[in-house]
Amino acid sequence: MPSDLTGFSIYRREEEKFVYQQGSVFCNLLLADEINRTSPKTQSALLEAMEERRVTVEGVTRKVSAPFLVIATQNPVGSAGTQYLPEAQMDRFMITMTMGYPDFESELSMAKDVGESRGVDLLRPVLNKERLLEMQREVQRVFIKDEIYRYLLELVTATRKHPYLERGASPRATIALVEMARAAAFLEGRNYVTPADVREQFPYVAAHRIQENRAARMEGMGKEQIIQQILKQVRQPSMGKD
Repeated sequence: MPSDLTGFSIYRREEEKFVYQQGSVFCNLLLADEINRTSPKTQSALLEAMEERRVTVEGVTRKVSAPFLVIATQNPVGSAGTQYLPEAQMDRFMITMTMGYPDFESELSMAKDVGESRGVDLLRPVLNKERLLEMQREVQRVFIKDEIYRYLLELVTATRKHPYLERGASPRATIALVEMARAAAFLEGRNYVTPADVREQFPYVAAHRIQENRAARMEGMGKEQIIQQILKQVRQPSMGKD
């Protein structure tokens, strides 16, 4: 229910008043497993919290925790009767990834670990909340040249003109690509963005924001192929070896 996410008030007889109980969005990392199995109202409640970074219940607005990260999954298998996120709501997510089967060696390692201690028991923290917030601030200071801004915008606008796409990427894609390119550069130890950063992140930013048309489906053109076409067609700025 939406109230499971946003929280609700219950009446405490001993105190003779209603007391607010926080919902699950008041955390730092929220995993929404198989989000398509929730109702549209519940999906909307989550997406509102993601967008506004706050929750309003019974006229009182409360901010969610910082940092606030959401990972959501949709399982296409056995999806009859489920509620997939509409395109406009999918657009709220910064990136998307498709998980297939693990490679042979990874699955072999997984098989060998059966019966041993749980993997989660071996996890160790690598940074605290304060350091993560500091890193987010540092990412915002990563420099982007005008040529790179033009390049990433040309990639996004190319999705709106492609003959095999019924719907191109929205302005949210432009914002997400800027942020992801900066983050990629930061993780590489650089304080500036290169065309390679943009190329690397573009498929993750664009895939869930574009929609193939009938011609693409008739010719067997998938999103990955179309995105690769766009990356080849849009000329990248010359910046040395990058």
